[in-house]
Amino acid sequence: MSILSEFKEFAVKGNVVDMAVGIIIGGAFGKIVNSLVSDIVMPPLGYILGKVNFADLQVVLKPAVAAGIEADPANGVEAVAASEAVAIKYGAFIQNTVDFLVIAFCIFLVVKGINALRRATEKKAAEEAK
Repeated sequence: MSILSEFKEFAVKGNVVDMAVGIIIGGAFGKIVNSLVSDIVMPPLGYILGKVNFADLQVVLKPAVAAGIEADPANGVEAVAASEAVAIKYGAFIQNTVDFLVIAFCIFLVVKGINALRRATEKKAAEEAK
C-alpha cells in the first residue's frame, strides 16, 4: 500500500473528521471563553479591587527606550535605537489563569452531564434486560 493511499484512508476515516470538527469547535469555544473572561468577568473584578485593569499589571525590569538622537560630549552625536520595555506581565498571567479555570469548569459540567446521561442509559438498558 502506497503512502498516498494510506494517508487517504487515514484522512477519510470518521474519527479524524470528528477530531477535526472538535478542534475547530474547541478553538471557537476558546474565543468565547476568552471574551467572557476579559470582557465580562475581569472588568468588574478589577473595579471591585480598586479600578485595576489586569492586562496592565506588570513589573517593569527595563523601561522602553524611544528612538532618537543623543548628544554625547565625548563622542559627539549618537543615534539611539528604540527598544521595548522588558516586563513581567503578571496581570496577563492572572487573566489566562481565570480563562483556564472557566474552561476547565465548563468542560467539567459537560463531562458530568455526559456521565449522567450514560448512567441513565445503562440503568434503562439493565431494567429492560430483566
